[in-house]
Amino acid sequence: MSKDATAAEPEHQIVDQKFSEILSERYLSYALSTIMSRSLPDVRDGLKPVHRRLMYAMYQLKLNPNLQPKKSARVVGDVIGKLQPHGDTAVYDAMVRLAQDFAQRYPLVDGQGNFGNIDGDNAAAMRYTEARLTAVAIMLLDGIEENAVDFRPTYDGSEMEPVVLPGGFPNLLANGSSGIAVGMATSIPPHNAAELCEAMEMMLDNKDATIQDIVGIVKGPDFPTGGTLVDDSADVLKAYETGRGSFRTRAKWEKEELKQGQYQIIVTEIPYQVQKSKLIEKIAELITSKKLPMLDDVRDESAEDIRLVLVPKNRNVEAELLMEALFRNSDLESRFSLNMNVLDGGLVPKVMNIKEVLQAWLNHQKEVLVRRSQFRLEKVLHRLEVLDGYLIVYLNIDEVIRIIRFEDEPKIKLAETFKLSEVQVEAVLNLRLRRLHKLEEMEIRGEHDKLSAERDELEKLIGSSGRQWTRIKKQIAHIKKLFGPDTPLGARRTVIGTPPAPITIDLDEAMIEKEPITVICSKMGWIKAMKGHGHDPKDFKYKDGDRGSFVLELQTTDKILVFATNGRFYTLGGDKLPSGRGFGEPLRLMIDLPNDSDVIDLVLHKAEQKILVAATSGHGFIAKSDDLLAQTKNGKQVLNVSGKVEAKLCRFVGADDDHIATMGKNRKMLVFPIAELPEMGRGKGVILQKFKDGGLSDAKTFKWEEGLSYKYGSGETIVDDVAPWLGKRAQAGRLPPNGFPKSNKFD
Repeated sequence: MSKDATAAEPEHQIVDQKFSEILSERYLSYALSTIMSRSLPDVRDGLKPVHRRLMYAMYQLKLNPNLQPKKSARVVGDVIGKLQPHGDTAVYDAMVRLAQDFAQRYPLVDGQGNFGNIDGDNAAAMRYTEARLTAVAIMLLDGIEENAVDFRPTYDGSEMEPVVLPGGFPNLLANGSSGIAVGMATSIPPHNAAELCEAMEMMLDNKDATIQDIVGIVKGPDFPTGGTLVDDSADVLKAYETGRGSFRTRAKWEKEELKQGQYQIIVTEIPYQVQKSKLIEKIAELITSKKLPMLDDVRDESAEDIRLVLVPKNRNVEAELLMEALFRNSDLESRFSLNMNVLDGGLVPKVMNIKEVLQAWLNHQKEVLVRRSQFRLEKVLHRLEVLDGYLIVYLNIDEVIRIIRFEDEPKIKLAETFKLSEVQVEAVLNLRLRRLHKLEEMEIRGEHDKLSAERDELEKLIGSSGRQWTRIKKQIAHIKKLFGPDTPLGARRTVIGTPPAPITIDLDEAMIEKEPITVICSKMGWIKAMKGHGHDPKDFKYKDGDRGSFVLELQTTDKILVFATNGRFYTLGGDKLPSGRGFGEPLRLMIDLPNDSDVIDLVLHKAEQKILVAATSGHGFIAKSDDLLAQTKNGKQVLNVSGKVEAKLCRFVGADDDHIATMGKNRKMLVFPIAELPEMGRGKGVILQKFKDGGLSDAKTFKWEEGLSYKYGSGETIVDDVAPWLGKRAQAGRLPPNGFPKSNKFD
């Protein structure tokens, strides 16, 4: 190498710059490249660069829906060879996803061969599969050769590629998109195309349409795998207003009845992007680890359609409770996040709300329409210019032939003689002799008139924004018709449901087999449960010296409230009681009842039922039965008593009862409004009736209009006029009606 050549080259490539600045510049370049050229979709066509290049490469290969498909390897080869110098695996994976009907709501690629399945199995190698475009993809590409969009050089400058597709289909929201860039991400679920078109029609009719109006039409995503959307409408609206949020979807299921009262649950649709095989593995793991004791087995009986069979442990397990447990513990319920972070104009990342996304697509369609119209107008004007030249020829055919035959410079002579443009002269000189007959002249005049009318329409369209929006509205109506709710592809798949009511799942209780039982408790506290209802009390057996005290008819799934003199409530499960054979078992073995306390009453727990509790001192209050349930054998202290004062009674309060009658051991009766009694969860209560001696004997609530009933002999009598005993709470009262039982008890 010569000395001069060496001197011309720089000896050192050293940059004197801070490392932080260099790193910042390089990282910023990388971030912008990732955001713009890889991860975020363009709001106009809803595609990332790799998908756009796939579409364009397949278009160049003429892989139209009505033509034979070609090997996927050929498509991938064209993409990585001409448009995107990336690995073939990444490009093929992107194409596979565009062909999967369980991943794309409106597939853009029609795949022939194994393109994977919802179980998560991979597609066959690209040399075994074939592909072509779908009708939806053709709509995205429509007009690409009519100057509808800008083109730019490919990575090596050898060819040109579109910056964005014409996008004659609202692809971004219809098919959704997801991706992770540097410092930002996007996640957009698929939607129903017909609903999107209806919303845009409303926006064109009403410029002041709000996002709430749009959400009234687009009620939520429409996933290709179906499922049920169970989000609150207010949450859905907020997500679409901000462009950020999430959607909760649940699998679709139905109860299939079997013989002898048995049943099984059939799952027919699973949430979006949930792999069926992994879902089954998770449910099987829950069964094996006994985290879901209500479920006995899971089977996959799927063919082309999904059919998962869930077998409950027994027929008494409620299907709703079983599914609620599965929704909480498996991917039968999943959330899909919404983050409408897209490239605005292909350049600026921006989080848009649903109205901005739809408006961006409409604006793009308007620009595409104008550019295509201008392109067509140029073609029409050029053709009209040629036709004008032809008409001059037909009017002066003999002179034109003479000039062409005898003149040395026929081109110049024709232009001077008939005032023809260069375009017209070239067209005349290239005109074939066979077209000089009279019929051809008539056809040219007809074409001229037709193109003149088209020119006028195009000029009006280009010059009028109103006409442009009218044309776009017709385009939207066409899309809406193609993908309407009555079409196989357009029918909504994801059902818009309602938020599920909160359910407290008690797995132990859900496993109890529901059967009718009769609970018998003796005076000495021996308790047992006989199967069935309607038993004759004469058949009940007790120990010598013992006798019957309480008899309750209930179900094994019910709870029993045991009220004791210490003011505590204890809870017994109907399924935990000893069988009806023999004398039963002592109640004190089942609950921690002190030796100095006795059982006052056994009552059946009823949800939201109110109960009157009172002590011998005459203190009492009203409690809610749900607050009386105890979780331990030690019970739950409700009525506070001390010294010689003991709990005396507990009585159900009727829903319509408005008064209470109390009876003292001093044989004084008092009636007062039940509203004067407080509702409490625990306490001593207030004085019901005042006594000089003795204490409270009994109390009863009743409805004033129906009168007060009490036991009379072997029957019952009713006091219609209770006014003489009406007073205020804590008064002494007066003697009861004649014939009132000497036991001072109402029942």
